[in-house]
Amino acid sequence: MEVKILTTDLHTERLRLRKMKVSDSSSLFHIWSDPDVTKFMNITNFTDENQAKEMIEFLNDLDQNNKATRFTIIELESQKIIGSCGFNSLDFEHVKAEIGYELAKAFWGKGYAQEAIHSLLDYAFKTLKLNRIEAKVEPENSNSIRLLEKLNFTFEGTLRQYEKSKGTFNDINMYSLLQTD
Repeated sequence: MEVKILTTDLHTERLRLRKMKVSDSSSLFHIWSDPDVTKFMNITNFTDENQAKEMIEFLNDLDQNNKATRFTIIELESQKIIGSCGFNSLDFEHVKAEIGYELAKAFWGKGYAQEAIHSLLDYAFKTLKLNRIEAKVEPENSNSIRLLEKLNFTFEGTLRQYEKSKGTFNDINMYSLLQTD
């Protein structure tokens, strides 16, 4: 099934989500270099802005091939880049995607992640016509688990030693949201 991902921006009351650009690398480097932000990501915190440029180029290549898509999250009031979110993988054959997201620490606890992901879910179900959205979360990532629960994701179980990240095998909790939920 051939589906072309739209290049549209997504808007919420306080945020604009737009396709990630290489020119975002300075702001995203600041976020991705924070060990608290990357603690539960499958990357080690960045130490050089070129790593952010390379990551953005990698994600944009996946986007060009309809395998993933990533949005930069911009706070409307300040016009500041505060994080990113998107689909780590898109599977149009099985009509599903896996979401991922992160915010700069200064913006944690303000409801921005919930607002951004809600918009992303709306886009997934209404525009991309997906049936299932998955989220894989390390069991210790209580903030992300609370967010998924607020968004009515269903906990499906723990995948034992499912991912190797930073030299360690990690258990992963699988959550899902269906279009019919």
